[in-house]
Amino acid sequence: MTARVLVVDDILANVKLLEARLSAEYFEVLSAFSGQEALDVCERERVDVVLLDVMMPGMDGFEACKRIKENPKTHHIPVIMVTALDQPSDKIQGLESGADDFLTKPVDDIALITRVKNIARLKMLNDEMVLRASTSKRLGMTENDAFAKALSGHSGRVLVVDDHPRSAARLSEALSKVHETVVEQDPQQAMNRLLTEDYDLLVVSLSLNDFDGLRLCSQARSHERSRRLPIVILVEPGDDARLLRGLDLGVNDYVMRPIDRHEMMARVKSQIKRKRHADFLRHSLEESVEASVVDALTGLHNRRYMETHIQTLLSTAKESGRPLSVLLADIDHFKKVNDTYGHDVGDTVLQEFSKRFARNTRGVDLACRLGGEEFMIVMPDTDIALAYQVGERLRACIAADTFTISTEQSIRVTASVGLATLESKDDTAQTLFKKADQALYAAKRRGRNRVAADAA
Repeated sequence: MTARVLVVDDILANVKLLEARLSAEYFEVLSAFSGQEALDVCERERVDVVLLDVMMPGMDGFEACKRIKENPKTHHIPVIMVTALDQPSDKIQGLESGADDFLTKPVDDIALITRVKNIARLKMLNDEMVLRASTSKRLGMTENDAFAKALSGHSGRVLVVDDHPRSAARLSEALSKVHETVVEQDPQQAMNRLLTEDYDLLVVSLSLNDFDGLRLCSQARSHERSRRLPIVILVEPGDDARLLRGLDLGVNDYVMRPIDRHEMMARVKSQIKRKRHADFLRHSLEESVEASVVDALTGLHNRRYMETHIQTLLSTAKESGRPLSVLLADIDHFKKVNDTYGHDVGDTVLQEFSKRFARNTRGVDLACRLGGEEFMIVMPDTDIALAYQVGERLRACIAADTFTISTEQSIRVTASVGLATLESKDDTAQTLFKKADQALYAAKRRGRNRVAADAA
């Protein structure tokens, strides 16, 4: 994933080391050498994550973190404290300053990349959630309790799987002060709970007797009901091989034993917030704005919602300098489908087309039906090269498999795709639509079932 990370440390060698590690994972890295410089960069630049050293002359990391969180312009930026200090009081002070997570020097490569990726994904979800909420507000729709809950990382429901009584008791005691905590010693019973009960987080020990904790994580990921549930694993020091395997399986985060209570609480809070953000994005529109902003036939957003929300996306892209592209798709010879088989079959084709269309969009993309057989995807953080890949994947997905129109008959359907990208601050939604439309007609002139990009 891509994100802009601000590394703050008064020692140049430390900055360069972290910069090299993060750049190797394709993060864009900014740097600052004092607390005040960090505040200035956060005010001036788009920053997704701050890696903030605690021990700095003048303004230390605690004070810098506090000021970042108190400033209305920067309070949304997550902060990871980086410190050689390992006293509980330091972590308490970090939490009181508003820190979202901790890293201890010397910084482990696995910990660094895992923490930064987790926090960056959380910020992306938070930004998108606030954007969607802003769009709903502009449409005259009030927010419900779900939005307030999604902003909170408190009062979650946590399932802990640990068959060591003392370890499980300590975890339960710490977590129960903030969250409803259920401890299960039997992994199979834990899986049964996941399939029948609702949880915000699964915590799994990799030190279970006679059972591989990673197998439980894999099982949780394979079931529809639990596949989106955040998972934190408890790992023994030196067990890097199983830790890496767990991350490959889709585990969201980990805590090394012996478990620091404050560190555990910070990780749990971040993962619960991440789940609630994702749940809000998935369900809020279905619950509150479906009738007015969702196309009844296909379940995609309709033109009204798109025209409102794209204004917010455009403003954000222009202010941040990030790319934004639009994809316009049109079903080839759709009138012939209606004339040959009837409008009921035409509706069936539109519904199946929409399903394939939606499968080729990310959670942050805006997919909609403009009307008739014309569809659009608005893609934040997407340049024209990546948009072309999305368009080609969509075109191939439509053409690859036939569309079933009855128990005995199926037909071939293809689509043409036109692309355009934000090129200057003078671009508007209307100019983007026009450029994408021109590219779409170019694709049709070249024989249909192809992708064309605006060449202007």
